[in-house]
Amino acid sequence: MEEQKIIEQKEYIKKVKEINKNKQLKYYILTMGCKLNENDSEKMMGMLEEMNYIQTENMKEADLYIINTCCVRENAEEKVFGKLGELKAIKDKRDIIIAIGGCMMQEEHIQQKIKKSYPFVDIMFGTHTLYKLPEDIYITLEQNKKIKDILDIDGEVYEGIPIKRTSSNSASVTIMYGCNNFCTYCIVPYVRGRERSRTPQNILQEIEELAKKGYKEVTLLGQNVNSYNGGEGYKFANLLRDVEKIDGIETIKFVSPHPKDFTDDVIEAIKDSKKISKLLHVPLQSGSTNVLKVMNRKYTKEQYLSLVQKIKKEIPDIAFSTDIIVGFPGETEEDFEDTLDVAEKVNFEQIFMFIYSRRVGTPADKMENQIPEEIKHKRFNRLKELYENKIDENNKKYIGTVQKVLVEGTSRNNEDMLTGRTDTNKVIIFKGSNELIGEMINIKIISEHKWYLKGELLNES
Repeated sequence: MEEQKIIEQKEYIKKVKEINKNKQLKYYILTMGCKLNENDSEKMMGMLEEMNYIQTENMKEADLYIINTCCVRENAEEKVFGKLGELKAIKDKRDIIIAIGGCMMQEEHIQQKIKKSYPFVDIMFGTHTLYKLPEDIYITLEQNKKIKDILDIDGEVYEGIPIKRTSSNSASVTIMYGCNNFCTYCIVPYVRGRERSRTPQNILQEIEELAKKGYKEVTLLGQNVNSYNGGEGYKFANLLRDVEKIDGIETIKFVSPHPKDFTDDVIEAIKDSKKISKLLHVPLQSGSTNVLKVMNRKYTKEQYLSLVQKIKKEIPDIAFSTDIIVGFPGETEEDFEDTLDVAEKVNFEQIFMFIYSRRVGTPADKMENQIPEEIKHKRFNRLKELYENKIDENNKKYIGTVQKVLVEGTSRNNEDMLTGRTDTNKVIIFKGSNELIGEMINIKIISEHKWYLKGELLNES
């Protein structure tokens, strides 16, 4: 059934392509949110370019403008509505198509607000109807109709959607959709639905094709990757070991695992691997057992620290990154001190810090003991200070070491230098020929500069 639906959409792609023939129409996509959203935007780009649309970086010259929304943070809504105001001014002057998709469109109150306050929007599509973008565009072009194409039920897994990669050496591959965890602060299970895993065959085929095209690095994506279920006992550890076998792929990353599902077979797969990144992203969210319970995270402070110690014992050169929410409802000073304590003990290589923001439709939004903004910001700054004080110490251990680096391109701040990232996601800059871009090379680290490391090419002779 899913295959038939994709065949239907490919017919719509042909129809729109014919309508757009010789018109030089341009598209612009604003992508908000996580790597899953970025991967969704790559699929939109693939479909649009098969429909004879050309990408532009200038939103003012686009004939089709798509906002791929995120609903995790409150300021995302403000950004979307602000952007719609800009687009109305453009649409008042010339005929453009405005489409909004992504997680935010799965929220009923957002749909209603757009319908009432932004009636000039042509297409609204949800996370489960992304694959129908060609049909939505065709109906808009042919019938000049407003389209609301959103499903409230869980979506299916669709294979065969065209995709345009934004990088030529590093690619993201979604292995599963949705989430079953229902953390009390998170809207994702409500907007992306329950967990649905792709088959191992389809995932491995996609990665094999990437390797043939010269891609060196893949990142496996899912809301909770280590609950991947390929059927017949095939779990995430099996998938990691099979990706390891693919010739040409030199680095394997994955985001985001859940601490409660970090099983021993996954740790063993990482330990045995020569390709899996030695930077593990393991979201903490809070260091307080009390707060974790209210968050519905299903682990304690002690269990998290025990997991980290187990992984460090098995894989001594491992490093950790994490997500932390500051100011969750009911968080006391003692709770926050527990978070600082975990950050101190684990010594995270990277911390992605967020000030808690209320999301309509989540249990946490209804909690009465909301933390004042002033306290949230003070705690955020204390966590930031602790983290930044650790950066220099962590950076110094790299000096004199040889690091495997995927060369990404020229440095944004200095065109005479190349840039890439270590296996632990540290930014490296070094002098070298542009011919090295896209290659995996060895770099000796010679100095540290807070937010990046400086290196030099090894003399291979």
